[in-house]
Amino acid sequence: MPTKLGQNFLQDKEIIKKIIASSDLKEDDFVIEIGPGEGALTEQLSKYAKKVIAIELDDKLIPLLEKKFSDTKKIEIIHEDILKINLPELLGHFVSKEKNYKVIANIPYYITSPIIRLFLEQDIQPEEIILMVQKEVAERIIARPGETSILSVSVQYYASAELLFEVGRDSFSPAPKVDSAVIKIVPRRKFDKEADKKFFRIVRSGFSAKRKTLLNNLSASLRMEKSSVEEKLKTAGIGPTVRAQELSLENWKKLASLFQK
Repeated sequence: MPTKLGQNFLQDKEIIKKIIASSDLKEDDFVIEIGPGEGALTEQLSKYAKKVIAIELDDKLIPLLEKKFSDTKKIEIIHEDILKINLPELLGHFVSKEKNYKVIANIPYYITSPIIRLFLEQDIQPEEIILMVQKEVAERIIARPGETSILSVSVQYYASAELLFEVGRDSFSPAPKVDSAVIKIVPRRKFDKEADKKFFRIVRSGFSAKRKTLLNNLSASLRMEKSSVEEKLKTAGIGPTVRAQELSLENWKKLASLFQK
């Protein structure tokens, strides 16, 4: 079935088994699946979880999914855009603060970053997020100092992240033009709107121009004298020629606290 939303349907049963095994689902778990497509992963998730909330945007797929799962109450199909849905309301309906949920999905790759940010920036964060993503994006998410980006800092600020396994193009229909990988993200830090806003203001400023030094980026973005910025960098143990991608998460935390003084 053709799709207008850039979905590549996962059809490899062995890969689906590996995703299920990686998720360690329990019978009282709630699962949010984004972009269930034709329901191959959805069907298997429902065998292990208490309930699967499958959120699909494509009009053409809704009748297929509703028909396929009409005889089970363990799967709820929601026709909605995950990036526009009232997620706190949805979570409030299905999940209490004492009962965690998991996000497991093969998502359209172009919305990977917004989806991850959406769930990490919730008062009720998932127990874990397991996503099929573009391999290159997976590598960016788990990047270490020297190759970091706003994406890797954003994920690692809230969570631990690991690349579980790579997936060949022939596991999908239609086959994508890029290699894929499955990642696991486990939240470790609660969302704090005000504190996090201040932290990411510094991070975004630091990465504002890729080819420039951290000193130049912070000075220009924050409209501060270079001498003042250099002094704070020195206090944080960071040299004046360092670039943003070379910093560790701890470096960013120290910098953010210094710039708030």
